[in-house]
Amino acid sequence: MFLSLLNKKEMLKFLDLAIYMVDIDGEPTAIEKRILAKMIAELDQVKDEYSFRLTDTIENTIEFFMKSNQVVKHVVYLNLVIISMEDDLYNTSELLFLEGIQKRFEISSEKRRELISIVYAERDLREKAIRIIKN
Repeated sequence: MFLSLLNKKEMLKFLDLAIYMVDIDGEPTAIEKRILAKMIAELDQVKDEYSFRLTDTIENTIEFFMKSNQVVKHVVYLNLVIISMEDDLYNTSELLFLEGIQKRFEISSEKRRELISIVYAERDLREKAIRIIKN
């Protein structure tokens, strides 16, 4: 979501974080693979050149984003939250990773709540649309 706001290098670096996020708890689930494919499709500029492997260490990737502006940090964090919430399974590794990202990106608790509310609002809208279509 809003990944088009990132420049090409940021897109590629985001994909590194996304790959790390889906691998953090072992093999990616089918749902995690689907959400990752959806995000890659949104990143039309880089989808043909991404190799589905980390291009740098995760630490270097996080440090790269720590130097970015807050809009970029918010977009990256929002999409990592989307990945973590897509399968509805509580995962301690993902939660700890997100908490670390939040702290290192200097995202306030209030901004975190606002970003998470976007994820819930989008999910609610999709569910409402499905109910309307099916009835």
